[in-house]
Amino acid sequence: MKKTFSAGKLPPDFLHELLRNLPAGDPRVRIGPGVGEDAAVIDMGDRYLVAKTDPITFATDRIGWYLANINANDVACMGADPKWLLVTCLLPEDGTDADRVESLFLDLSAACSELGITVCGGHTEITLGLERPILVGQLLGEVSKERFVDKRNIRPGDSILLTKGIAIEGTCILAREAGDLLKDKVPRKVLEKASGFLEEPGISVVRDAGIALDAAGPDIHGMHDPTEGGLAQGVRELAIRAGAGVRLEWDKIPVLPETEILAAPFGIDPMGLLASGALLIAVAPRSENKVVEALESARIPCLRIGRIGLESEGLKWVRGGREEALPQFVSDELVKAFTSPQ
Repeated sequence: MKKTFSAGKLPPDFLHELLRNLPAGDPRVRIGPGVGEDAAVIDMGDRYLVAKTDPITFATDRIGWYLANINANDVACMGADPKWLLVTCLLPEDGTDADRVESLFLDLSAACSELGITVCGGHTEITLGLERPILVGQLLGEVSKERFVDKRNIRPGDSILLTKGIAIEGTCILAREAGDLLKDKVPRKVLEKASGFLEEPGISVVRDAGIALDAAGPDIHGMHDPTEGGLAQGVRELAIRAGAGVRLEWDKIPVLPETEILAAPFGIDPMGLLASGALLIAVAPRSENKVVEALESARIPCLRIGRIGLESEGLKWVRGGREEALPQFVSDELVKAFTSPQ
């Protein structure tokens, strides 16, 4: 029987088998493709070049802003500074006019200016068969070898910290893309506030990552930006890459009130909802307080939500006093908003 898949990421085991058969002959590639890895890392002698590619597929509004920030997040999670962006812009025949394209480019320009990124190339076209615009970014950054963050350094006993809360990106998309479905079910003020989550609290973790690194340096063993599949999938990816186990405290995970309100009508579990804007940090216990205090001083909320364990201990969370297996969301919960009958 043929394997078929639903919308979202490929199953990790299947993807792992595909990736392990790709050619990998250049010894300068420090980190290549792998499940749970944010970006490629190439040794350029005195520093590392960090290369990232990611598309924007769920959102249709403000996609230029999403594109720059989502790619920059993954580069920053390696300790690198985002620098140079190439953009492939595929636009549908229906509904694409000059105003829409100009708005997209203005958003892209604003986000890149804020992040210090130079757009240095790309490709734009009207594409047959598309129902919505799709943007794909290829972002390059650089990092000194001393500042580079490699998830393979994560070790048992490390604290798992989370900044801000969940799920900022998914909640914003719900408000912006499914607002018509929600307007009679949730308070207008909630929709308006969630629509502004792109900027406040914001979907960027570049600043979060920089502050954490400045505070704890080599004691930062890993960072990860939870995207598709939400916090639960982000923690899973972090653990898979580190070859470690995880024990989370469910009741300590900060779920934004707007997320709970907007997710409820669709039966969405916030733990599996697009969570960009929150940063996962694996840090040595001796530096946990330094990181939390530094982030809190910068008005970025930060909490310990669990610890890294041995791989043999598995991926668990404690919920309502009971230890359970960490759920897996291969398809992001956001899909429910666009496929469920209302």
